[in-house]
Amino acid sequence: MSKPLIVVTGKNGQLGSELELLAISFAATYDFLFADRALLDLSSNESIDNFCAKHKPAVVINCAAYTAVDKAETEKDLAYQINANAVGKLAAFCNSINALFITISTDYVFNGKGVSPYLPSDTTDPINYYGASKADGEQLAITNNPESIIIRTSWVYSRFGNNFVKTMLRLMGERPSLNVVCDQIGAPTYAADLAVTIMQVVTQKLKGNTHTGIYHYSNSGNISWYDFAVAIHEISHSNCSVHKIDSTAFPTPAKRPHYSLMDCSSIIQDFGVHQQDWIESLQTCIPLI
Repeated sequence: MSKPLIVVTGKNGQLGSELELLAISFAATYDFLFADRALLDLSSNESIDNFCAKHKPAVVINCAAYTAVDKAETEKDLAYQINANAVGKLAAFCNSINALFITISTDYVFNGKGVSPYLPSDTTDPINYYGASKADGEQLAITNNPESIIIRTSWVYSRFGNNFVKTMLRLMGERPSLNVVCDQIGAPTYAADLAVTIMQVVTQKLKGNTHTGIYHYSNSGNISWYDFAVAIHEISHSNCSVHKIDSTAFPTPAKRPHYSLMDCSSIIQDFGVHQQDWIESLQTCIPLI
């Protein structure tokens, strides 16, 4: 009997890379196909159509995304194609072959004016184009495949790819001091923890778990980017000094939400996943970088 095939897009990204490592421990249960841009280019509808014509997976995990938040303000067509149109097409494909579709979204679908952790059911109101494209991708996924699972996450980091933790470590090795914004609040997500969560959802869904819809997942915590940098500084024993600044002193082309903490209780309740404390995950990751 053949094993269920799991297709993972965004092979070379942070989450795709962590899932590829994790897949080794699931090799007896599932077959995996990790698709990079050469195999599946989400900026090309023709590439998506050709890929879908060749493969009949049991699960598609869409980790690919246009994530350059500031560049999205000017590369709107490309961002929308990858984050919205392509998501809708993959969702429709999964619906047509009765495959599970999981796609990853972002805390940036919210406006950041909240004062308590956002629920998955809260109204989206993005304040930058990246967030808008991801919010539209969520809606297209649900419209084209009502059984879709959307997992919003935040502040993702890993030993792989480009991220805040690796940037801080590099800058702390190059400079005597750093200024980091202290008025944007959220929670980091170690991509390895998110990968474990996704595979737990996949396993439970293939065993008959009927839950669908939008979920939130991050590590537990409530910190600013400054707090995050201080922790990186302490764990790495850096000699660089870290200073807090207001985000108005560090203008960017795209606005960032001031508050993007998310309530993760529903994914814990529905799928029994474990939410690791943010500092413990950071302590795990930094020695690997």
